[in-house]
Amino acid sequence: MAAVLRKGAEESGAVFLQIRRGDGTYMVLDQARRGDGDLVWVKPLGDAADDEKVRAYFEKQVRFDPDIWILEIDDREGRAFVDEPIV
Repeated sequence: MAAVLRKGAEESGAVFLQIRRGDGTYMVLDQARRGDGDLVWVKPLGDAADDEKVRAYFEKQVRFDPDIWILEIDDREGRAFVDEPIV
């Protein structure tokens, strides 16, 4: 299951993925470009974070850029279903 938790600007909003695992933890992914220009997903909160830490992180991101998109993927195994590598 996936849901849009926050709808940002269609033309310029950054996209964040919030992966909810079966154990109640989350993995947050933010898209970035490597030095060679390739797109990758980075884990700004590490491999796992609790609800409080994720909520605080997104509150800070919205204050910085109110145009962000937040998509939640609910997957017991913690899969993100993205093509770009996760680093």
